[in-house]
Amino acid sequence: MTSGLMNGGGSVSATKISLRLQYYVLLAGVGAVLVVACLKYMPAAAAVAAAGYGSWPGGQGSGLAVATRAGEAAARERTSGGRSPVVIFNFGDSNSDTGGMAAANGMNIALPEGRTFFRRPTGRLTDGRLVIDFICESLNTPYLSPYLKALGSDFTNGVNFAIGGSTATPGGSPFSLDVQLHQFLYFRTRSFELINKGQRTPIDGEGFRNAIYAMDIGQNDLSAYLHLPYDEVVAKIPLVVAHIKFGIETLYAHGARKFWIHGTGALGCLPQKLSIPRDDDSDLDGNGCLKKYNNVAKVFNERLAEACNQLRQRMADAAIVFTDMFVIKYDLVANHSKYGIERPLMACCGNGGPPYNYNHFKMCMSGEMQLCDMDARFISWDGVHLTEVANSIVASNLLTGDYSKPRIKIASLVNSTTPHDG
Repeated sequence: MTSGLMNGGGSVSATKISLRLQYYVLLAGVGAVLVVACLKYMPAAAAVAAAGYGSWPGGQGSGLAVATRAGEAAARERTSGGRSPVVIFNFGDSNSDTGGMAAANGMNIALPEGRTFFRRPTGRLTDGRLVIDFICESLNTPYLSPYLKALGSDFTNGVNFAIGGSTATPGGSPFSLDVQLHQFLYFRTRSFELINKGQRTPIDGEGFRNAIYAMDIGQNDLSAYLHLPYDEVVAKIPLVVAHIKFGIETLYAHGARKFWIHGTGALGCLPQKLSIPRDDDSDLDGNGCLKKYNNVAKVFNERLAEACNQLRQRMADAAIVFTDMFVIKYDLVANHSKYGIERPLMACCGNGGPPYNYNHFKMCMSGEMQLCDMDARFISWDGVHLTEVANSIVASNLLTGDYSKPRIKIASLVNSTTPHDG
C-alpha cells in the first residue's frame, strides 16, 4: 500500500493481484541464485571458490587488473570521530543491495560472491563492489549499511534500504519501494523522537535535511512484463514510473531536497534474457542484444526522465537529478574492446559456456557452475548482475555528470543549498 506515506500530493491506484503472480515467476530466478548460494557444504563450489577460478573449454582471462583496493575498514575510518559530512539514503533492488536480502532472509551466501575486492561474501550479488559503493568512495564516505543488517551496521552516513528482487510496484515483492519508504519513515521518526529527548542518534536533523536520496529501481517490474507483446509492456510503464514518482513526492513531503535517480540498464544485453529460447535472431541488434527488451528500457528511462522534470518544475526548492543508465551500460557492450572486455554477452559465473554461459537450471553458485578466471574482464557476473569491473566503469562514467539531467555531478549535491536548474 502507498496510503499513509505522504500528507497530500496525490495517490497511485492499487496494483492488480496478477502482478504478484507474474513477479514471483521472475523472483524465482533471483531466489534460485540466493538459495544455492546458501548451500555452504557443496564440495564442487567450495573447490572452485578456493582456487579463485573456473573454466570452460578454451576459456581464459585477460590478465588485466581490477580497480585499486582500499578496504572496507579503511573506508569507515575516513569519517570516524564525528558526524559524517555525507549522508545517503538509498532505495532500490539488487543493483544497489549491499546485503539487505541476505540479512532479511538469514542467508549465508558463499564464495565466489565477493571474491575480488572484499575477499568474502557481503550479500552483494556480484564478485565485488556495486555502483553505489563506488559512489560512496568518490564522496569519501563509508559503504552504506543495509537497514536490516542486525550486527556491524553503521548508519552515521546513511542507510541502504535496497533489497534484491524489489519492485517499484507495491505488492510486487516483499520489499517493494513502498515498504522501503515505510522503513525510512520509521527510521526517521524514531530518530527525531530520540533527538527530542536529547539523545544522540546516528543521523541528526541536519543530516536528514542535507542527505542525498538515491533510487535505482524498476528493472524487476519491467522484467515481469517482458513476456508480453511490446505494446502491452510499454502500456505498463506509466504505472511503474508513477510509483517511483510517488516515492520522490513522499520523501519530499518529509524534508528530502536532494534526489539522485537512476534509470534502468540495457535489459536486452543480459545473458539471462539472451539465453531464453527464440525462434530466430531477427530481434538481435548489431551488438547481439535483444531490441525489444532494450527498447522497453529506453522508453522506461524516457518516461522516468519526464517525471523527474515534472517534479523539478513543481518542487522549486529541490534538486532532482536523473541519470540515464541505459546509455552507460549499453556502451559497455557496444564498445567492449575499449574496456578490455572480450565476451560482452557472456556471464562470468554460470553454466553452459559460450555464447552466454547461462543456464536457467544450473546457475551461478550451483554445484555445476562454470566460473571465469579471477583476472578476466566480464560485464555480467551471473547473467543478471554486473561484475565489479563493469560496475567500476559504469560508476566512472556516471560520476562525470555527463549522463545526468541536469548535467551535474553527485559530489556537487553534498554541499549544495540551492536547486540545480535543468
